Amino acid sequence: MICCGQGRILPDIARDAATSVTIERHRTLAPVLRKLKQEGYRLVGLEQADNSSCLYDYAFARKTVLVIGNERTGIEPDMLELLDDVVEIPVYGVPYAHNAATAAAIAIYEYCRQHREDG
Repeated sequence: MICCGQGRILPDIARDAATSVTIERHRTLAPVLRKLKQEGYRLVGLEQADNSSCLYDYAFARKTVLVIGNERTGIEPDMLELLDDVVEIPVYGVPYAHNAATAAAIAIYEYCRQHREDG
């Protein structure tokens, strides 16, 4: 997991993940995204945006980086420009969005569902 800012795992909450997930911290995201793109990853943002596709209609590439924005401000416009695609989770009713952790879990599940045959 790559984080900008104060990413951390709380062992009491994460349980088994606390020992199996490594966090790589960076000051800024843009250089990291550019490097991952050069390595052949498809950069996909999870954000409600004008050009976003429905998560459930999107076909994830095997080598995908899922970019999750800030809880309140989402993905900054300059970061959106670096992404190959943007997907959003359809929400019916109020509130109009899921929190970042819930949205990330839904998107990661969809990625895994699409690639379950890949091992």
